[in-house]
Amino acid sequence: MKIIVDAMGGDNAPQAPVQGALDAVREYGTEVILVGRGEEILAVMKEQGVDELPPGVEIVHASEAVEMCDNPATAFKEKKNSSLTVGLNLLKEGKGAAFVSAGSTGALLSGATLIVKRIKGIRRAALCPVLPTGDRGMVLVDCGANAVCTPEYLLQFAFMGSYYAERTLGCPEPRVGLLNIGTEESKGTDLQREAYALLKQAGEQGRIQFVGNVEAREAIMGGVDVLVCDGYSGNVLLKTVEGTALYMAGLMKGMFKKNAVTKLAAVLVSGGIKEFKKKMDFGEVGGTALMGIAKPVVKAHGSSDAYAMKNAVRQAMRYASSGIVEGIAENIEYMRIPAQGKSAGATGEME
Repeated sequence: MKIIVDAMGGDNAPQAPVQGALDAVREYGTEVILVGRGEEILAVMKEQGVDELPPGVEIVHASEAVEMCDNPATAFKEKKNSSLTVGLNLLKEGKGAAFVSAGSTGALLSGATLIVKRIKGIRRAALCPVLPTGDRGMVLVDCGANAVCTPEYLLQFAFMGSYYAERTLGCPEPRVGLLNIGTEESKGTDLQREAYALLKQAGEQGRIQFVGNVEAREAIMGGVDVLVCDGYSGNVLLKTVEGTALYMAGLMKGMFKKNAVTKLAAVLVSGGIKEFKKKMDFGEVGGTALMGIAKPVVKAHGSSDAYAMKNAVRQAMRYASSGIVEGIAENIEYMRIPAQGKSAGATGEME
């Protein structure tokens, strides 16, 4: 399997993407195409003691890079020789099985939608991070690609998230919940109430295992395997979880450093502390799947280091071999609602 890696995307590019890709080749036995400024990629390799391209590593030169200050909606068009644009075109042409980038989320979303295209029938692509809940984690869909949604979008998010949880997290019959302010069917805005009816119907038909409305607290406690929401709410939830984890980690550090007794206690529970830090580290997952695109695309965190990029490549490999894209395409008829049943509403995308 060959994975295309944006070597110029992210805060730590090109060092992190290049080193992460090399580590993935050695550890996972995959092949990679590094897309970016060839001389800079080779310089990073040389710093790592690699004088020649290792087997399974290819470089495709791209003279430009999409910067965070660029307009995310047009950057991939204005910079046609950027690593992002070139990489997505390679994916479209079938030169690789998946594409990984730690660059601009907005530019990646726009580029993937307009270059690689969405799966026919899918209204909007969605970002699907895996949050560290329960035994396997929970798929949050959407976490920021679509600030404003229609009930049909949420129906499609539920199907896509369910496929992802089943085929990449190994979760049979994943429990799907709708993020809401209460568990009662009447709770929420028109969006939640209309989406509830659609998800309930899909559950009764045996298409998904819909368990109803779920409050954020219960979701984080492991109440569902897939949490469906609009991108605005999902982004707020995701960043709240990230901030809470950092805050709790800081409290634990201060508590254990308080005196000699607490320092001894820290030694005694060091294994548990390391496990906690590992579970809350985004680098362990590697990246977020951009679901609904016709070919696998994975968005790595902008501050990813080499370890996180290596894991993003691993995630892309799993995604590409999972058959999720094909599964969505084959079941698209169950993910639509008649035109007369659609709610009017604007859509928006978050960077």
